Amino acid sequence: MKVSAEIVQLDLAETFVISRGARDHEEVVVVTIEHGDVVGYGEAAPIERYDESVASTLAYVEAHGWRLGDDPFALEEIWAQLPKREYAARAAIDAALYDLQGKLVGRPVWNLLGLRRAGPPTSWTIWLGDPDDMARRARRAESRFQRLKLKLGGRDGLDVERVAAVRRAAPDHPLQVDVNEAWSLDEALDALPQLADLGVEYCEQPLRAGDPFGPELKARSPLPIYVDEDCHTLDDVAACAERAHGINVKLAKSGGIREALRMVHAARALGLGCMLGCMVESGLGIAAGASIASLFDHVDLDGNILIARDPWPGVQLVDGVQVPADAPGLGVRPAP
Repeated sequence: MKVSAEIVQLDLAETFVISRGARDHEEVVVVTIEHGDVVGYGEAAPIERYDESVASTLAYVEAHGWRLGDDPFALEEIWAQLPKREYAARAAIDAALYDLQGKLVGRPVWNLLGLRRAGPPTSWTIWLGDPDDMARRARRAESRFQRLKLKLGGRDGLDVERVAAVRRAAPDHPLQVDVNEAWSLDEALDALPQLADLGVEYCEQPLRAGDPFGPELKARSPLPIYVDEDCHTLDDVAACAERAHGINVKLAKSGGIREALRMVHAARALGLGCMLGCMVESGLGIAAGASIASLFDHVDLDGNILIARDPWPGVQLVDGVQVPADAPGLGVRPAP
């Protein structure tokens, strides 16, 4: 197999703001794997929080692409040959291999894996802003999306008011919140009962990853706690059961579809809920996630909708659900 990669810039439709910063564009790496005259594609969305970048992703693919061999179905052998680091790069290679497999046998990836085509509705992310601004954006989104995800962690004492403003703007929508590690235990214990009264369904990563008060918060929280930054790969799932009610699986931080499947099964065995998340990605990255979305309780796959122009169309938003294409492989093609 011949492997190559390139860096691509995705321009955001609007500035995206979370507790750790703001950005107007995102860079990803598109990986191409050729097997004869059939080509598979995958996308890497490296996460700075985990010390990965497009440069380190590109370097990984260029250094280790030769290790893939000639059989795109020999996944166990392939992953045994690749270094266990640069998870976004591994996710892109993984997706490209599945895309290639599906095209070779004429099956969509979700069908190749024995899964249903569609999962739960995706949430739409209302990024961090002042309460009135977040409410305005919620009103604009409520007719298109069935649930809303609010970015909190403003460190200004207004997080509860942010949720209250959105609740007034979208009284019937299920809400979830993502604090991105910005609260202390005391802040969480103060805010979470108020968020429960506002009808928030669950809270994602309220404390910093590894916070020693995680188990205490789980025991005292009136809302389910899901962890994101605490849960990277399969090796983290057991520890997450001590500090959370559920995990957020992202292909870019786990290493791809194959690892994500392992994580879901481990989480279910431990009684944990499962959420499927994403980064800012094109339809190529979202297609890989959408292929396994039916395994999850909650889905947050809005990355391709946040960008100004999706260079990889094919995933369709139908009644709030990100539905993968019914075409071989991941079912997306480069836009003309």
